[in-house]
Amino acid sequence: MTTTYFTSPEGRRLAYRASAPTRSPFTYVWLSGFKSDMSGTKVTELEAWATEAGHGFLAFDYSGHGLSEGAFEDGTISAWRADALAAIDAHSTGPIVLVGSSMGGWTALLAALARPARVAGLVLIAPAPDFTEKLMWPEFSAEAQAEIMDQGFTLRPSDYDEPYTITRALIEDGRNWQILDAPIHLDIPVRILQGMQDADVPWKHAERLVETLTSDDLVFTLIKDGDHRLSRAQDIARLKATCADISIAAKA
Repeated sequence: MTTTYFTSPEGRRLAYRASAPTRSPFTYVWLSGFKSDMSGTKVTELEAWATEAGHGFLAFDYSGHGLSEGAFEDGTISAWRADALAAIDAHSTGPIVLVGSSMGGWTALLAALARPARVAGLVLIAPAPDFTEKLMWPEFSAEAQAEIMDQGFTLRPSDYDEPYTITRALIEDGRNWQILDAPIHLDIPVRILQGMQDADVPWKHAERLVETLTSDDLVFTLIKDGDHRLSRAQDIARLKATCADISIAAKA
């Protein structure tokens, strides 16, 4: 599919790829992780699977990510949630299955709560709801926390790239979207894939999400040797099988 652009209601120019379903009622919507985009292996493999199976598919880049405009440092959970809803509303019709990776798992949950009539199921990969407050903030040193509060940002080292900026706006805005402290009322099929060797999102964090979701049709799969990315060939095969399973469990 060709990458194109649209302008969200908030005025942000966002890159996306979309195709309509041909033999299925469902469109699968990919929601990327923090500092990730729609060029990754998991999304392109899932896109090919969806197209072959006759499902619709939608992927997009959050503002400040990938091919979308904007600065990463200006991003917040509010902004990226709004980007997701804008893409869903503008470029999909009918029932959707949200597939969220890491931060995209949080975005998927927020989108499902905002569009309950549209979302038929969730597939979450190393989901990281509330990560700014419950995972990131406690890991910062006292010095880094002080930098965020006093100068408005700190630089966070990365195993994959150059150090990146974490802003006070991101941390404070994230507190407004926390969802793990009360039941999450979503009575749709949910499938969660989680690596037990995940150094970024501990598997106990995903277990807490399992306990918080109200859905009875929830399958939590722990991959003992899996890391955070879950992008090995066997992980991607498992993801495709999980998405096929949820298309049976979901109701159009």
